[in-house]
Amino acid sequence: MPQENRVAQALTPAARALALLAGYALLLLTLVITVEVLLRRFANISLQGSDELGGYTLAMIGAFGFSLAALERAHTRVEILTERAGPGTGSVLNLLATLGTMLMALFMAWQGWVALMESVEFRSLSGTPLMTPLWMPQGVWVFGLAVFALVSTALFLHAALLFARDRDRLNRFYGPKALKEVIDEEQAGMTARGAR
Repeated sequence: MPQENRVAQALTPAARALALLAGYALLLLTLVITVEVLLRRFANISLQGSDELGGYTLAMIGAFGFSLAALERAHTRVEILTERAGPGTGSVLNLLATLGTMLMALFMAWQGWVALMESVEFRSLSGTPLMTPLWMPQGVWVFGLAVFALVSTALFLHAALLFARDRDRLNRFYGPKALKEVIDEEQAGMTARGAR
């Protein structure tokens, strides 16, 4: 997000923390799978459940990563229309993109909540040797989806406000990243990594 976008600046630290947590979960999963492979190879023993934990971890990574991707404008966008459109039409398309993202996020959070409540009501367990109560991984997943719904709603409301007041900023904050912007971000990242 451009530095002047205060909404993104306010929401990014929490989204980064969740993404970092998801990254650590992925590292832990990698360790579990490595141990599983080594135990199977050399001791003919299986930990039972690493594949199940992998599924839960991937769901969490997705749910936690959606918010950061939205804040950093990293979601895939088909730019063929916005490239050919003028700033006025582009601002309409960018507003519609934030609206679509918000509606999808709200739908995902709602359906996740429905699945979670069914698991709680029926005391559902996974059909695996771990017999995990499904409300546990689903609760983490729904939390991530709810954060995404809140972030995307805040971004849409900000985009709608900018649509009424300052469409140039709407396009700068919520339009697809220009190639120069991507290159500048990569160079800044390389410089920061080189300085460490």
